[in-house]
Amino acid sequence: MGETIVLPCSVDHLGSHVLLWRRDNLILTAAKLMVIRDSRFSLEHDYDLRIANITTRDAGEYVCQIADISTQDQVHKVTVLAPPVIRSSVASGQLTARKGGSVTLTCAATGNPDPTILWSKKDSGHLYKPGLSVTLDRVDRHHAGIYQCTATNGVGPPASVEIKLDVLHPPEIEVDQGWVNAAEGSQGKLICTVYGNPTPNMIWYHEGAMVVATKRYSTDTIGNRHILTIQPVHRSDFGNFSCVAENPLGRSKHTIQFTGKPGKLRIISSPYSSSTQSYNLVWQVDSASPLEECRVTYRKIMINDSHQQVGAWLETTFKPPTSAGRSSLSFLISGLDSSSVFQAKVQVRNRYGWSDLSDPHQFYTRGADHELFENNVEHLSSKCGDLGSSFHLVLAIGLLRIL
Repeated sequence: MGETIVLPCSVDHLGSHVLLWRRDNLILTAAKLMVIRDSRFSLEHDYDLRIANITTRDAGEYVCQIADISTQDQVHKVTVLAPPVIRSSVASGQLTARKGGSVTLTCAATGNPDPTILWSKKDSGHLYKPGLSVTLDRVDRHHAGIYQCTATNGVGPPASVEIKLDVLHPPEIEVDQGWVNAAEGSQGKLICTVYGNPTPNMIWYHEGAMVVATKRYSTDTIGNRHILTIQPVHRSDFGNFSCVAENPLGRSKHTIQFTGKPGKLRIISSPYSSSTQSYNLVWQVDSASPLEECRVTYRKIMINDSHQQVGAWLETTFKPPTSAGRSSLSFLISGLDSSSVFQAKVQVRNRYGWSDLSDPHQFYTRGADHELFENNVEHLSSKCGDLGSSFHLVLAIGLLRIL
């Protein structure tokens, strides 16, 4: 494209004959007369055909011939390589679809050789199968974005065009925390992330009553994040806050529990005790107010080949160090049987009340052969971790009895 080529024609003893150049059935020159009215075409050295600024329209078969049946024609086949040119089927470059529907994105490309079209989503880098179109089924908000179709054929740089896809959908709400802990006099922040197209209207509610901005209550919006700040916190602020979002396609609601009580505990200690008759239980908890009391309950689980039998829950309480924020606490459970399986649960209290019970935590005491016990129980846990807890316990106890 855009180059100049010269097609040679070698002639001896032309005499009175007339030399012609033609492309297919179109006469270009006759002797030294330019028949074609295109300044890009000219003759060089009497017989050679010169074509300047060549385009794809100039491709074809060029014949240098003499009006003499006994003389062989000289034939040149011209192929013009052209870089890709691409366009989308959507003049505006934008498509709109509704959630749950299907949409097809289409591009067309020209060039020589024929280009290959590749599709990608710009924000994610996801690649789709090559082709003129991409069909997206059951679209949701995650499909929205800018799609790029790129044509390549090895001639010149790739050519690209973008199509923006908008997905209309009812509001969807996500929360960073479904439970927020605060102390009186401190600052509390509740955050709801709201998605929707068209953009939803978002309103905060406290125990069913719409929240109105005051000196203590302020709202802010950063992108999709809606933030309710309470400062200073009063005891009357505790309860359920709801963020309610609505647009023409629907309505969504999400509730956040705002409380002074401690958060849910997470037991972080290894399930394998380092002792035969005790176990160090370690957990973490968030509490904006100092903790006042901890409660640990535990029981032994006894299993034979046919059924499972659990022992009675034993309970102990103790006063933890007074601290607020995220705390890591521990309690040494002693007087346990060796080579046994136990369950434990933990609960803590601050001035506002008790936390929820932790999830049951299963742990093992060692037998006489420490190394054999640990190796086999850990191997057993990795094999049975996805199975039901009862099956896990049956196999574990069976191993313990062997040891």
